Amino acid sequence: MSDENPNGWNEYSKLVLKELETLASNIDGLQVEIHALRTEITKLQSNESKIDEIKDWKDKVNEVSSPTQMKEYIDKVDDLNAFKIKAIGGFASVQFIIVIVGFFLKFT
Repeated sequence: MSDENPNGWNEYSKLVLKELETLASNIDGLQVEIHALRTEITKLQSNESKIDEIKDWKDKVNEVSSPTQMKEYIDKVDDLNAFKIKAIGGFASVQFIIVIVGFFLKFT
């Protein structure tokens, strides 16, 4: 009986050690995952603060002008740019015609 007890304990201790090693590796894996989750939480908190800053900025902008008003202003600026291009083109054309007429009048 003394032979059976040590052999049984030897096998049982190996089993216990193997289970402890498995648990230790699982704990290490969980620690890695916890670290990754903490990193992700930090990123999310950073993004949340940026979102809050953007919301505050949007509220301040909306106090000055609504999005509809901004759209109207943009349309007006586009119209003014188109008018400027047409005016410059027309002015350049008129100057060119005056130069040509002056050239013909001088030599005729």
